[in-house]
Order: sequence, then C-alpha cells, then structure tokens
Amino acid sequence: MWPYRPLVMQNDTPSTTVSDPARLAALDGLAILDTPPEQGFDDIVRLATRLCAAPVALVSLVAADRQWFKARVGFPQCETALNASVCAHALVEPDLLVIPDLTSDPRTAPNPLVTGEPFIRFYAGAPLRLTGGHVVGSLCVIDTAPRPAGLTPDQADDLRALAGQFSTLLDMRRDVAHRDKVLDNQRAELQQARRLDLRAKADGHRVGAVSLALGRSPAGTATSPCPRPPSPTT
Repeated sequence: MWPYRPLVMQNDTPSTTVSDPARLAALDGLAILDTPPEQGFDDIVRLATRLCAAPVALVSLVAADRQWFKARVGFPQCETALNASVCAHALVEPDLLVIPDLTSDPRTAPNPLVTGEPFIRFYAGAPLRLTGGHVVGSLCVIDTAPRPAGLTPDQADDLRALAGQFSTLLDMRRDVAHRDKVLDNQRAELQQARRLDLRAKADGHRVGAVSLALGRSPAGTATSPCPRPPSPTT
C-alpha cells in the first residue's frame, strides 16, 4: 500500500506558493479558469475514480483567491475558497500528497469540507506541473471514509500518470493558444500591409491623373511636344 508521508516544509509553504507571482502568471497563461467542461479533461477524472476506487475525483486549479475545478466527478461545487482547499498543500509536494484521515492531520482537520458537508476523510493528490516547473493545481481523489493504507502502488502510479497526462493537455492548450495568437497577429499585419499597398496604389493613380491634367492646355487639347532641331545636312 502507498504509505502516508507527512508534508515536510522547507523553503516553500502552501501560502507562499499559492501567491507566488510566477506560478500565478503560469496559471493565467493557460486562460483556462471559468471555461466550460471539456471531454478530454472529464475523461481523466472519470478514470481516476475507477482506478483509485474513489467516489470523488477533481482537477483543482489553485488561483490566488480560490480553487476552481476544471473537471470533477462526485462533487457538486465548481469552486471553493482557499480555506477549503486540500489541494493547496499539494502545490509544494514533489510527488503525491496522501492523507489517510483528514481529521487526524492538523493541516486539514479544520477544513470546512472535513468538519461539515460532505465530510471528506481521505485525500490523495498528484501535482499538475507544467513544463516550466510551476505547479498550478492537482489531480486528486477523495473519499468520505478514511483509508489507513492509502493507495496501492498501482493506484499511486495510475494517479501520477493521469496527472502527467492532464499536465500535458494543459501545456498543449497553452501552446495552441499562443500559436493562434501569433497567427492572428500575422493575419492582422498582413491585412494592414494590404491596406497600405492599396492606399499607395490609389495615391499613385491620383498623382498620375494630376500629372496628366497638368500636361494638357486650358482648352483641354494636348500641348505639342517640343520640336526636334532639324538634322544637319551633309
């Protein structure tokens, strides 16, 4: 079974990591908060519930003032305040955060989701780490009953793999959005260049028309060209 390992704080704490400007910028760069559900993300949490035999699975993205769920199974709310976020503690974990009994851990015992509805008891979360190294949230499974043994090794590996897959999807989403923005800028620049070209051609036609008009007599007949001097006779 997956052993419970208490969280060891070093340089980072959940509060400082949550508010880290670089991490928040990475999350903001995904442009994903408050977006509609997406099948690819929903499929991952469904697999997590089955593989870990848990009634609840969430993808929690931890913002500066809340945690928002991009995908969820078995949990009605789409977001919670940070004081109800167990996932905030997973931000500083290099690997899985597994808490067999949330009521017995001082970090989570006062959590309103533990002390009140839905009275969650077990938590296992894998960090969602982007290619730049920033952890923007976690993929977690939750149960309303304690699990003294935690996860099995296979379940732990499966949760890691699913979190890695989700992180890859997040990176792809960001990269596609960046590509689309670059293409939009290029299209806008091309349209502007075409407008300038058309304007330049129109100005050229007007200049030509003015020049032609200046080359005509007031009566409207063309002026005669300067005669050539006669060729010398030999």
